[in-house]
Amino acid sequence: MKILIGDDHVLFREGLRRLLEQLRDNADFAEASNFDELLEMAASKDQAYDLVLTDLRMPGWPGFSGIGMLRDRQPNAKVVVVSASEAQADVREALENGAAGYIPKSSSVKIMLSALDLIFSGGVYVPATVLREGVESDQRGAGGVIPPTDPQLEQLLTQRQREVLDRLREGKSNKQIAHELGLSEGTVKIHMTAIFKSLGVRNRTQAAMAFPQSHSA
Repeated sequence: MKILIGDDHVLFREGLRRLLEQLRDNADFAEASNFDELLEMAASKDQAYDLVLTDLRMPGWPGFSGIGMLRDRQPNAKVVVVSASEAQADVREALENGAAGYIPKSSSVKIMLSALDLIFSGGVYVPATVLREGVESDQRGAGGVIPPTDPQLEQLLTQRQREVLDRLREGKSNKQIAHELGLSEGTVKIHMTAIFKSLGVRNRTQAAMAFPQSHSA
């Protein structure tokens, strides 16, 4: 496995590399300290990366369009944002621009490894710290993976995402889903984006037809 890490803090790059070595023993690493360097390395025709990890707002960062630029140069790689920001707006922008996941730098080692496992399984990781709202969500762990009835959904969606998907199938609007689950509409929209990406669909109708009812309640 080949992994490209982009971050302007050398100590964080080293720590991330050591963490990833726990996940993939035979991984090869390349590192960039600014976005221009990261983009140049991603554009190399001699290197095909499996995973590209990028910080937000590092030197040269062009905005969230930078995620698409990386994907264009490495179409087969998973592009994942690892950032100090935990703002919902940043999470949504990253996912909408093609990120396969968004991992806050404040995450524990266990959470980072679980997030990367989910991403490699084809899912989209959205951090619980961003999506957690209310005591119920705290207890259920919006970013954790809880086994559903369907084993394929177990690999692709979190428990909270399955709850959103079930209500989507019932024809409920984002506002209705938000009210029932005790979430904001903005949080529901983030879940919807992650669900569409994980299931490989473009709209609510396709998502509703993608799998049998998950019965996640």
